[in-house]
Amino acid sequence: MISGAKAALREAVLLRRDALPERERALLSGRILRSVLDLPAYQDSGVVLAYASFGTELRTEEFLRRVLDDGKVLLLPRVERGRLGLYEVRDVARDLAPGTWGIREPKPDRCPKADPARVDFALIPGVAFDRRARRLGYGGGFYDRLLAGGLPGSVPLVSGAFEVQMVDEVPVGPHDAPVGAVVTEEGIYARSGG
Repeated sequence: MISGAKAALREAVLLRRDALPERERALLSGRILRSVLDLPAYQDSGVVLAYASFGTELRTEEFLRRVLDDGKVLLLPRVERGRLGLYEVRDVARDLAPGTWGIREPKPDRCPKADPARVDFALIPGVAFDRRARRLGYGGGFYDRLLAGGLPGSVPLVSGAFEVQMVDEVPVGPHDAPVGAVVTEEGIYARSGG
């Protein structure tokens, strides 16, 4: 059963990611996100969808600040009635507050709601990835729903991940959306084939 395979893989990869020492996680995050910033798709973008990291995820704080420093529009998600609403964030320090599951989300009283059709580059989170850029999320389907129906089909979808999050094959179902590329400290895995 695919859900059982996903749960087992999710648990195994999270254990590996959690085992990375904090200092190493910080250094690798910087290296990975510098590679994302160097991508022509990022450099050519004007409206960037990203996310505020939590726990042992790739640290995105500096990336969020850099998007703003680069003069781009920064959109971050907020969980609303089982879906992700996108909001424009202008000040990372003041515009975010702990939301669902303790993840920092835009404050709706400070951040205007944004149309997903404006996004022209997206940094997408995930737990595990394979070399064909298929992603395994946390199991809620929030990003799969957003990718399937909210963002324009032409938007470059990029995930940053630690190499320990790469696996031979991510089990996928009909509603699972891949990304276009996964950037790790070892290199870039671009989507190919089904």
